[in-house]
Amino acid sequence: MAQNAPFQAVVDALLDNGTTFPPRYLHRFSNIAPADLALLLKAWPQISTKRKHTLLEDLEELAETDTLTNFDDMAHPLLKDADPQVRIRAIRLLWESEDTKLVPIFLEILNEDPDAEARAAAANALGLFVYQGELGKIPAELHHRIEEALLKVLDSSKDVLVRRRALESLGYSGRAEVIPLIEAAYHDKNPDWVVSSLFAMGRSSDEHWKKQVLAKLHAPDDDIRSEAIHAAGELELASARPILLESLEDDEDLELRRELIWALSKIGGEGVRAKLEQ
Repeated sequence: MAQNAPFQAVVDALLDNGTTFPPRYLHRFSNIAPADLALLLKAWPQISTKRKHTLLEDLEELAETDTLTNFDDMAHPLLKDADPQVRIRAIRLLWESEDTKLVPIFLEILNEDPDAEARAAAANALGLFVYQGELGKIPAELHHRIEEALLKVLDSSKDVLVRRRALESLGYSGRAEVIPLIEAAYHDKNPDWVVSSLFAMGRSSDEHWKKQVLAKLHAPDDDIRSEAIHAAGELELASARPILLESLEDDEDLELRRELIWALSKIGGEGVRAKLEQ
């Protein structure tokens, strides 16, 4: 049994590039024991780059399908790894962690990491803590510090992806200056900015954005339309129901249909149950 094997066997399997890493070992990294983590970190420099990336990608997929897994203890030390892809994947494994000790690390990555994708991942991860701050679950000073850092990055970063992720995280914020920033992104000629603006609108819990979201439900750009559908669901816009029901009847794109079904399940109301059952 994989759970009964000594953890050294797991490490040895990681070091063996001649054979595929056994999927049965993946659960061994969840809630990893301190002694096992020490073994892993000692061997980590000798593990091939490809094997590291594949392992972390597999753990991310496992975390999505098995909500009982927790890779926080493993991911935390990897935030300092020399490989930017390892840092990025470690951040992704920590996206649902509410441990405020992560905030200073994410802020450091956001402001100082040489890799733009890593900075964008940190900006994304900080969104959870903006949300926690809005709920009063973290100290107000820390909440304010996160918002200020994201606002600064949004204003000054040269990397579009970093700025977009900062805006998306600020979607949770109730600060007045965020509204015109979302508005500006919504009217940008770059469709990627429109997608990010709709993402932020969906996170805002503010029907102020109803008109903008409804206007994009028939957008010719699939990414924009998909994000508008998601935002309509997040905001539970009853006025979007007829449009979404009609779209579900006509649309053949599988991903858009999934988004439509999700949004309608959030909105509910007349005709939704029958359509979903159908």
